[in-house]
Amino acid sequence: MEKAILSRINLQRQDTHIAQEYFDTISDLIDTQEVQGLKKCSQHMATSRFQHSLNVSYYSFLICRKFGLDAYSAARAGLLHDLYYYDWKTDDKRPLEGNHAMIHPIIALENAKNLTSTNPTIDDAILHHMWPLKTSHPSTSVGWIIQAVDKFCAITEMGHQSLFRVSRSNNLLSYCILFTFLLTM
Repeated sequence: MEKAILSRINLQRQDTHIAQEYFDTISDLIDTQEVQGLKKCSQHMATSRFQHSLNVSYYSFLICRKFGLDAYSAARAGLLHDLYYYDWKTDDKRPLEGNHAMIHPIIALENAKNLTSTNPTIDDAILHHMWPLKTSHPSTSVGWIIQAVDKFCAITEMGHQSLFRVSRSNNLLSYCILFTFLLTM
């Protein structure tokens, strides 16, 4: 763990008040085998599931903290919202049948409950983070923030990597593809 995407704060050093507060919130989870195991799982292009979860966790924590909401539950739900280990792109070793967007929140919540104690806010955020792809929406403010930050982080992770690839390429086709992608968003 070093920092969230686009952040300048090194979370590992914990040399700022916010980094220390955030780390204190997730310290019992971050070094567990279950969470560290997410480093081996690809999420969005070259972003690991661990890094994606850290990104969602940190930014959800900051937003909730800023607005006086439950930053503790946001940080923990963000870190645990994608706590599953199968490859969603190939359906390899999927423990439940069905659409990935529908089943992985159920699996993540079960894994989270096996790892630590949760609360109704954390449960809601994990279970409903795929809205609107899932028909049920969050019922808590933290849940709404987690689902929005999840989408923001996914787009940012993929966009950041695409821009990096384009900047290293002289291929006009790459620029055209990226431009077309951005126009469709």
